Amino acid sequence: MKPWSRIALKSVAGLALALVCAGAFAQSYPAKPIRLVVPYPAGGPLDIMARAIGQKLTEAWHQPVVVDNRAGAGGNIGADLVAKSAPDGYTLLMGAVATQAINPALYSKIPYDPIKDFAPVALVAQVPNILVVNPSVPAKSVKELIELARAKPGALNFASGSTGSTGHLAGELFNTMAGVKMVHIPYKGAAPAMADLLSGQVQLMFDNLASSLPNVKAGKLRALAVTTLARSPAVPDLPTIAESGLPGFDLTTWFGLLVPAGTPHDIVVKLNAEIVRALNSNDMRERLEKMGAEPPPDNTPEHFAAFIRSEAEKYAKVVKASGARVD
Repeated sequence: MKPWSRIALKSVAGLALALVCAGAFAQSYPAKPIRLVVPYPAGGPLDIMARAIGQKLTEAWHQPVVVDNRAGAGGNIGADLVAKSAPDGYTLLMGAVATQAINPALYSKIPYDPIKDFAPVALVAQVPNILVVNPSVPAKSVKELIELARAKPGALNFASGSTGSTGHLAGELFNTMAGVKMVHIPYKGAAPAMADLLSGQVQLMFDNLASSLPNVKAGKLRALAVTTLARSPAVPDLPTIAESGLPGFDLTTWFGLLVPAGTPHDIVVKLNAEIVRALNSNDMRERLEKMGAEPPPDNTPEHFAAFIRSEAEKYAKVVKASGARVD
């Protein structure tokens, strides 16, 4: 046998052995506890869903899933920790629209690449924001709000939990698409922003649907529209901003599971299947419905990867148009 033939055979044999080992590794996975990193403080919707999914995985695989809250720098600290972890399926990230799509445009530099450093596993939820106004604002619809903002440039203030949040960028997108000038007032968290909205210190807010809905039902706020292209099943009678005069307006808060790039594909597929199964369970569907969300109908790793890329492109344009910067 010629030398090059022996080399080729060894290469093929090596590749075959690697594939067999990878398959065996995936079959035995998980063989030890899994760490699920949440890049935000405990108690928020993302953290709550992470713990619920972690419990489902624990029940299915009889291995503990430990939630590790690593907050800071708008989610960058936790995301970076996972990006630099071993690609073995034992460190997961509950990534969000901020860590994977907004922060790369908002910060002049982040310590990880949101596309190259991760392998997307599954989208967990897309939660619509809701445009709410203080009852003192005379506008009863998006059209009337636009007319009011055009008549009084700079007179309307919109609150958000922080600079660069989806609430902030929703307002900036609204400004750009409607050709108006509403002034952004950032707060250190959604709670103080909501407090000032309820007291009338600011006039409106693009807030998380689940947190604003009780105040809307109590008559403390007036809801004008949701920020997603489709109406929310939680408030089916409430129109979208897109159908209320700004076609194409689409902004949502979303989060999903990712692992470090290089994680064996078989493990990614196994994780995806179990997460999709968990999301379609009755109790998880009830949790999602309370947030105004539904499990994605087509939730493969490939679809989630394409979704992240499209969101990154969209928010890069929104951030650039708004001029928002954190550092």
